[in-house]
Amino acid sequence: MTRRPDRLDLCSVAALRTSFDDCAARYDRVPSAGLIAEAAAQLNRIGQAAAGTARGRVQREAHALYADACTLMGQLVWDASQRRDHATARAYYEQSARLARHLRDATLEAHALLRTCYVALYGSADPRAGLDLAQCAAETAAPTSPALSGLALLHVAEAYAMLRCTADCERTLGAAERRLERADGTDAAADLVSPTQFGRLAGSCYLSLGDHRRAESLLADTAEQLRDRRKSRAIVLGNLTLARIRQGDLDGALAGLTEAIDELETTRGGGGMNVVFGAARELRPWRHEPLVAEVHDRLLGLMTAA
Repeated sequence: MTRRPDRLDLCSVAALRTSFDDCAARYDRVPSAGLIAEAAAQLNRIGQAAAGTARGRVQREAHALYADACTLMGQLVWDASQRRDHATARAYYEQSARLARHLRDATLEAHALLRTCYVALYGSADPRAGLDLAQCAAETAAPTSPALSGLALLHVAEAYAMLRCTADCERTLGAAERRLERADGTDAAADLVSPTQFGRLAGSCYLSLGDHRRAESLLADTAEQLRDRRKSRAIVLGNLTLARIRQGDLDGALAGLTEAIDELETTRGGGGMNVVFGAARELRPWRHEPLVAEVHDRLLGLMTAA
């Protein structure tokens, strides 16, 4: 019997997954605006294909891929909007979470919840909502993925830091570290975490708590290790700049800010842009210094090109 051409098999789903993975892998290297059309076309193809699959393993794999594609679209739209289009990002994440719940896939659901948490923490500046979402993500992922559960706990800690709850923040950082230590290459979310994430998030926590020396140490070490994740590195360098400004280290701050701008000129990462422009505002007391003026000129160029 000839297979119906509108029906997928596992090889076809694998080919769609390969194309999706290639697009997702470029997120950290190129501007998100340049990936949106490709990702939207993939989302449409995956959705149409998933709707035409027979019941069983092929259908499950296709729908899981569609959930991942929704999460990526939310991520791209939010980043390309300089983390301003909260509503569209949330809508994609909610679609992914609904499908994950239908599939009873706790890891997929937790990833969508964690992405929604990022919108609350870094977009809406609502640490209470971010705390609830990160805790929910950590609890959802706990039975299936120590990696994703540990990552979610890092964001629980960051929400506590934003709320100035030092003891809760440090307790949760310890819990996150222990959970991440349990993750291995077989973890369903192994590709979502890296050895640099603890330093990056812990550094951000101590920056919020006002322990600028400790934040600088963590963030400087992390920036050196993050050469392959350029959007994340821009955020780390922006936070490192803030830690140095708040210690009165102008030379160190300018060095970090210059590196962050180098990354942003290539990637246009929305998170990095927001942090770097915030750091530049804190340089106002030195605005008449020639090197500060030069940095501001480069930032103006970023705004013009965005």
